[in-house]
Amino acid sequence: MFRLLALDIDGTLLRSDKAISPRTRRAVDAARERGIRLVLATGRRYPSARKVAEDLGGDPPLVLHNGALVVEGGTIVRCVLLPAEVALGALRCGRASGRHGVLHCGGAGEGRLVVEEAALASRLVGYYLERSRRDVQVVEDLEEAARREDVIQVMYGGPRDEMDAFFPDLSRALGGAARIERTVYAEGGLAILDVLAGGLGKAEALAFVRARWGISAAETLAIGDNWNDHEMLEQAGLGLVMGNADPELRRSGLPVLPTNDEDGVAVAIEAHLLG
Repeated sequence: MFRLLALDIDGTLLRSDKAISPRTRRAVDAARERGIRLVLATGRRYPSARKVAEDLGGDPPLVLHNGALVVEGGTIVRCVLLPAEVALGALRCGRASGRHGVLHCGGAGEGRLVVEEAALASRLVGYYLERSRRDVQVVEDLEEAARREDVIQVMYGGPRDEMDAFFPDLSRALGGAARIERTVYAEGGLAILDVLAGGLGKAEALAFVRARWGISAAETLAIGDNWNDHEMLEQAGLGLVMGNADPELRRSGLPVLPTNDEDGVAVAIEAHLLG
């Protein structure tokens, strides 16, 4: 019934310790042995997602930056940059609210993170940047950088209540020119807002991949744990929510799996792909 398996990475394929469990690894391998194609669909940058793909093996195609970048066999097959005027609008909106944005740059998958010095002191953004230290570039003027760089997305992060309050302001400032993806971390009370070119998203990027392969939405099994997965799950033949997802997402009407620490992905594959 299903020919394509689309998996989110963090909170879905990976356990809380950022490892792939042995049971999940066996299930994914068994599905691929039956000819089912695998796609990893994530908000991650290429350098970060590539490590997970290499650990999993088999060089799975990657939908990155919540759909803005698609990689197959190590080759960029699609990159949709964020128009400079939209990036500037997002930065100005953030600055007016006292927030520090992060530019994700590099149309060839470089995954560079461009920030101003003040962003390094931010709680969530600073932690994120510290983990990605090799790819961080500090500039004096982020707006000037946005004019000259190949910007894929603008990212904001912080306490969830602050991001929830900022989201409507950012939406009004950008209108239909941008897509704003929201990722929440309920346990830590944190959230991330990613500003992408209008019309993008994991669902749209997965449709692009399916069209290349001649696979329909009905033949797709998709699994995710966050709001940036929601549309992808809704449009799949079968979309499943991880048990560790935001409680509101678990109540959205989609079937709910065990958590990522309880091999939820393996449970889904064994039930729906391996029979």
